[in-house]
Amino acid sequence: MSDSMKIGHLFPISPSPLQVDKSYQKAQGEMKRQGAEFHDLLQSKVLKFSHHAEVRMEQRGIQLKPESLSRIMNAVDEAASKGARDSLIVYKDIAMIVNVPSRTVVTAMDESGMRSNVFTQIDSAIILT
Repeated sequence: MSDSMKIGHLFPISPSPLQVDKSYQKAQGEMKRQGAEFHDLLQSKVLKFSHHAEVRMEQRGIQLKPESLSRIMNAVDEAASKGARDSLIVYKDIAMIVNVPSRTVVTAMDESGMRSNVFTQIDSAIILT
């Protein structure tokens, strides 16, 4: 009446630890690579503002509407296509110095700040109308 039961029947012992499917690992690696590529693409299109630029814009009451930001981003794209590194971008009554490779606005000024300024260390200027 009593059958002898071995431990292996109740708790099967596998000969090797659980192995992750290699195709799953490959797919995970591919997704990470694609995610990194998307992040790099997104960063290459976004216009960033340095802390200094943010402070100056706040002090001078400069606010950019989405359509203004879009025009400025297009100007940065054009400057990059021409090989520019540091550009002065003038749009309406706003002037910005932009580091083109990093797509970062370094500083910004309003019309009153532009009147008596000399812009140095730039290699290009873009006047948007």
